[in-house]
Amino acid sequence: MPTLSLGTKLAYGFGQYAEGLKNAAFGVLLFFFYNQVLGLSSTLVGLAVGIALVFDAITDPLVGSISDNWRSRLGRRHPFLLAAAVPLAIAFYLLFNPPAGLSERGLFIWLTAFAILTRGAMTLYHVPHLSLGAELSPHFTERTTVVAYRYFCSYLGVLTALALAFGVFFKATAEHAVGQFNLEAYAPYGLTLSVLMVVSVLVTAFGTWNRIPYLVQPVADPVSPMGALRRMFTDLGQAVMNPSFSWLFGGLLLVFMMVGVDAALNLHMNTFFWELSSSGNFAFFVASPIGVLIGSVFARRLNELFDKRPCVIFGTGAWAVLQIVPILLRLADWFPENGTQSLAVTLTIFKFVQGLCVAQSLVTFNSMIADVVDAHELRTGKRQEGIFFAAVSFSSKATTGLGNIVAGVALALISWPTGAAVRTAADVPADTIVWLGLLYGPIVSGFVVVSLWCYARYDIDAARHAQIIEALAVRRARSSNV
Repeated sequence: MPTLSLGTKLAYGFGQYAEGLKNAAFGVLLFFFYNQVLGLSSTLVGLAVGIALVFDAITDPLVGSISDNWRSRLGRRHPFLLAAAVPLAIAFYLLFNPPAGLSERGLFIWLTAFAILTRGAMTLYHVPHLSLGAELSPHFTERTTVVAYRYFCSYLGVLTALALAFGVFFKATAEHAVGQFNLEAYAPYGLTLSVLMVVSVLVTAFGTWNRIPYLVQPVADPVSPMGALRRMFTDLGQAVMNPSFSWLFGGLLLVFMMVGVDAALNLHMNTFFWELSSSGNFAFFVASPIGVLIGSVFARRLNELFDKRPCVIFGTGAWAVLQIVPILLRLADWFPENGTQSLAVTLTIFKFVQGLCVAQSLVTFNSMIADVVDAHELRTGKRQEGIFFAAVSFSSKATTGLGNIVAGVALALISWPTGAAVRTAADVPADTIVWLGLLYGPIVSGFVVVSLWCYARYDIDAARHAQIIEALAVRRARSSNV
């Protein structure tokens, strides 16, 4: 296989720009838009996104299994990249542009339908894209570099979505002192992000086109739709039997649920708990992605110094600590007061450092999955990036799915008020705001202990991976001589 060029790495990485755009909009604005702007109850918003997540639980591994076994002149992954671009853009735009005058039931149905369609189109693209990355290089630490490019572009997409949101579309005006309540801004915002998503998908598809001749081609194995489902469950069963993967996936799903609650409640926290201005919101939301952009640059070097498992444990634990500490300090009256410049600066610093740390976990985790694929091939004889990265894709989507479910139920439990009458902290009982802070910080993020316990059981280090690669080389040499 020819050396992986910088241009190919960049083109591949830029493919995650689309997912970064979608994740930022889903994570920061979707729950707030339907709940606080359109007035749909928090329980129904959480339920709608949760229903879409159930579909992901099936479509992610199904697309992974199908793409693993897809045989064409364009290889296993590229046909799916091309097929997803336009449907993704259309579904995403309509999600943020519901017809005026819908009843609560109508809003719920609209949100459910287009959340499913947006997630489904993203699955069709994202799972093959992740899988393609694992095929580009077999090298233990170069894989971390490939993933770092991907995460750099992902968080560039997050930054773009947030900059467009709070720097352009949701800026404070005379009519809307709190910009995120401007209903008319959501449709053009969705359209802008949709166009950028199409550009991202096409750049990565055509930018990695030169690698198609060197990628694995499976033995042609056409199956019926029911046969594809049966094969998916077989592939999933084999993946779950891999102990390193099962511990990684368990830890990731839990921590992404915590991140999802954070994303779903960020605007609630910033509007009612911290009472940030539009400019404060902008600084707050871009600080973490900037931290991830910078932190991803150092991920490979830290992997080389400390190996991968310690980097994942450090990044995950640090994220949770930095999530909890500001809330506890505020409740103890040891944090800057609302409405002050020092509050906005302090929160921004916390989010920036949080991004630096979590980059080590995000980048390293995806590199570890590629190593698990090698171990799986040695154990079973099957090369199945798709089924493993389907789990990663599902976990990523669970960020908003499970997070919105938990956030919706939690807000209902504390009797959080919704609708046009709720605009400032003065419109919400003080005790309810305290409970919001506790949910956002210590209650949910405390579950990180379980996630770290799962990660500690992962057992593929650099030495073991070198043995796996050597054994695979011997097996492939023997197969080629038969």
